[in-house]
Amino acid sequence: MIEFKNVTKSFRGKGNVLEKLNCQIPDNAIYGLVGANGAGKSTLLRLLASVYEADAGKIIIDGQNAYDNLEVKKDICLVPDDLYFCSGYNLYELAQFYKALYPQFDYEFVVKAARKLKLKMDVSISTFSKGMKRQCALICALATNAKYLLFDETFDGLDPVVRNFFKNVLAEQLTRQSTTIIMTSHNLRELEDICDNLGLLYKGSILFEGDIDQLKTHMFKVQISLKEDFNKETFKDFNILSYKKIGRVATLILNDEDGSREKLKKLKPLLLDFLPLTLEEIFIYQMEALGYEFNEMF
Repeated sequence: MIEFKNVTKSFRGKGNVLEKLNCQIPDNAIYGLVGANGAGKSTLLRLLASVYEADAGKIIIDGQNAYDNLEVKKDICLVPDDLYFCSGYNLYELAQFYKALYPQFDYEFVVKAARKLKLKMDVSISTFSKGMKRQCALICALATNAKYLLFDETFDGLDPVVRNFFKNVLAEQLTRQSTTIIMTSHNLRELEDICDNLGLLYKGSILFEGDIDQLKTHMFKVQISLKEDFNKETFKDFNILSYKKIGRVATLILNDEDGSREKLKKLKPLLLDFLPLTLEEIFIYQMEALGYEFNEMF
């Protein structure tokens, strides 16, 4: 398990990028970290990989202090947003470099994935497109079989077909062995169908996080109309995140932890529709409930 305990990191001229950040990331899961550019996503990953040292607080991985800990670092592989490759390296040489660092490196996986993606092993990576370079980095990272895989802007520059390929590979990785994957993006929809948990990073802190399945199960949109006149007070016993009424029909966003569905039916409504919410809608309403404007964050 990864734990951030009151972690603060600042840079000269920028102030605090992360401030008293607290977060727990479970094992054997894909954790999505979303936030606007400059929210601190890349800094968080670099702290995990010991590229940076925290100014205050602790980062604990498997019960050990993470910074510059060789026992911890051998289980971590980071693919940054700004990719770097040794001058003149081709994919074969890149794979050999990773193999020297990670004892469980799976070279055969690199060969098979390169063939699938039509990447030539003997051509200099510097001649590849942005998307092809990211494919090379992702392939080698996955081949390390590291316990913790950190991907910054994971699918940046990849077309839909290639994105699908890597999403399937990531899912297979979790079934083969105990792997924890942390993926950052500024696009909620990009991570919705692959992550188990999502956290929203805003001004250096995790503002909101949750298990995706629970979020989708416990929150829903309701359209309701009653025989008698009604207003928001009619639903005072419900956990309402949003209430809007047009004419005789009200739209409610409810948290269903208290059995709201059955309670609504007892009101004998003339109209009662339950509508699913997208993950983006869930985050929007949760932010509004906390007093934040979601659109200001992205």
